Amino acid sequence: MRRLEVLALEGLPQVGPGDVLAGLIADAARARGPELADGDVVVVTQKVVSKAEGRLVELEPDDADAHRRLVESQAVRVLRRRGELLVTETPQGFVCANAGVDVSNVPVGHAALLPVDADRSARRIRDGLRARLGVEVGVVVSDTFGRPWRRGATDVAIGCAGIAAVVDLRGTSDALGRALVVTEVAVADELASAAELVMGKASGVPVAVVRGVERSWLRPSSATAEVIRPPAEDLFR
Repeated sequence: MRRLEVLALEGLPQVGPGDVLAGLIADAARARGPELADGDVVVVTQKVVSKAEGRLVELEPDDADAHRRLVESQAVRVLRRRGELLVTETPQGFVCANAGVDVSNVPVGHAALLPVDADRSARRIRDGLRARLGVEVGVVVSDTFGRPWRRGATDVAIGCAGIAAVVDLRGTSDALGRALVVTEVAVADELASAAELVMGKASGVPVAVVRGVERSWLRPSSATAEVIRPPAEDLFR
């Protein structure tokens, strides 16, 4: 029987600038479980990565102009405006609301910015867990994005290490023997979304472990290189 488990990793303290996330995750796994094993995928929210990397800035919570200026400073271009909402492209290449600037789950009067390089952040956590626990895991850095044409938000991968961001099934066959021509599966996004179901938005659980992923997915990877569609293939910008 094929089975996938998604386990919340509880017991992490509040994260602040300079904290070593791999150490905090390793300590929580030892103390409360789940103990990490080879082949696990550790999903870590962008918010705690940004906090640990000092990507917090002061922002007056009631100053809409200051918020707009901060968003624009974090964008390479603004694609759409609707009231206070800006749809932007970030330096990393992500198209998202307000350049990823977020004021939820951070101290009042502050905003969190996206990690400068979330793939590098994921590699750092992965290397730290290997050094501390002797395990080979994949790591996904997740963030919450909206989706065109669909209501609701879902978590996606903005960085990954040791786990495929996209699995290319082109050239393989479907269940009826027909060749797949265009199928590429965004498995890192799917893992991020699954992890969010046990982490939640207000529970204070920023890390989850996904266990039982296909072993062939465990490979060197990059969310920015694999997930972001090149401009020449983009029909909507």
